[in-house]
Amino acid sequence: MKTFLILLSVLAATAHASPRFVKTSPATTPRYQTDTRALCDTARETLAYMKKEATLDRAVIHPGLLVPIPIPRVEATLKFVCEHQNRMNDPKFVARHFDFYRWYPDCKGVNTPNRPEGSIRMTRYYVHRAPARHQRTPQTPFALYGLPEDEAHLSLEDASKHPELIRFQYGKQAILKGALQKKAVPVLAWVSREDLEAALLQGTLIADFDDNTTQTFNVHRGNNIPYNRALPPLEQERYWYFKAVDGVKGYGRDAEHKITVEPGATFAADLEQFGLGKLLMVQYPGAGGAPVTRVGVMADTGGAFHRNFCQVDFLTGSYRGLAAFQKANRGLPDYVNAWIMVLKP
Repeated sequence: MKTFLILLSVLAATAHASPRFVKTSPATTPRYQTDTRALCDTARETLAYMKKEATLDRAVIHPGLLVPIPIPRVEATLKFVCEHQNRMNDPKFVARHFDFYRWYPDCKGVNTPNRPEGSIRMTRYYVHRAPARHQRTPQTPFALYGLPEDEAHLSLEDASKHPELIRFQYGKQAILKGALQKKAVPVLAWVSREDLEAALLQGTLIADFDDNTTQTFNVHRGNNIPYNRALPPLEQERYWYFKAVDGVKGYGRDAEHKITVEPGATFAADLEQFGLGKLLMVQYPGAGGAPVTRVGVMADTGGAFHRNFCQVDFLTGSYRGLAAFQKANRGLPDYVNAWIMVLKP
């Protein structure tokens, strides 16, 4: 225990940047607004990933460089939020069982206009949702393709040794013109061009079919053509093939091994620095000035978070486009106060 506290006190000297984490409690409020079901589901899935991939994914499964918390305590924290799911919105109960470490960020190199002192930036992201069809229609003329059959039984490593595979033969523009229509490539759904582009950009699509069924698709493998920053999105050649999955996917060491996460209880952050599975509380003024408090799991990441010690991205939900997303989340602030939560020993 003493070693743990000493490590926390010297974080600024040992980390690559200088965020500080100070043991202090959040503002008092009658009740928290956490989606406790979503929190438990995300915590359970994250814990399962940590146990299964412990020896294979040391890049993120470690105590953390910014907030060094022993793995057993991280796992105990995730387990606790499920065992006491119905009490996680009770501030007195949470205060009795958790230690809190206020995150004072290092925002050098991050665009944070008008950031209140001591707050972190909280951006928002969402999963694109789209109407889809099982058959091609004038409104849905573009295919969301699954993995070509010529590599359906090949591992990613084995497939990479075969440049003759269909996946490596075509760029996006040729595929949009029908290059795969007579190939042995399964069509998972038919969608509009706008929805296809959103799926390719975000990597996930929730398809609402006309037979009242819904299926989530996530990127599986790509054509290995890099994104060209000199071209607009519609003219890119990079292309992704998808697969049906059992939910929205967060972090994973590859496309075959990802954590199923829930909106309302998932934060994307720099997992290589924080370590996977940290519990994060955010607090901000709500309507009338009363504090709103939410808790989620650091279970996702992205390129924008590499060595970013000032920001998290909050998974808000699934929406049919940017306008719907912005309308539903206009009450969320750009900056929040944040604490790392750890189950008391």
